[in-house]
Amino acid sequence: MKEKTIVLDFTGCKTCSDVHEQIRVAMDFPEWYGANLDAFWDMLRTECDATKLVIKGVEGFSKDLNSYMTKIYGILDRCVAERSAAAEKYQQILPLVYEFEDK
Repeated sequence: MKEKTIVLDFTGCKTCSDVHEQIRVAMDFPEWYGANLDAFWDMLRTECDATKLVIKGVEGFSKDLNSYMTKIYGILDRCVAERSAAAEKYQQILPLVYEFEDK
C-alpha cells in the first residue's frame, strides 16, 4: 500500500447531506454510498485507501453541524486506532491519520 492523502473540504456545507456528499466525492465512494454515519464507518474501513485525511472548511459550522462533525471525528478516531493496530501486525497495511488544515 502506498501513501495517499485525501482532502475533505467541507467549505460551504450547511447540512449533514452536504457533508456526506463531500465525503463521497473526495473519497471516491460509489453512488450508492448510504450518506449516514454507519455507511461512513463501513466505507472508511473497507474502501478507504488513504493514509492521511486533511479536513478543512469546518470553521463557522452551525451548532448542529458541529455536533454531527464530532460524531464523524469519533468514527475517524476509531478507524485510526483500528488501522494503527493492524499496521503493527501486517506490513502491507499503513496507518491512517487525519488533521485539520484550518483549526
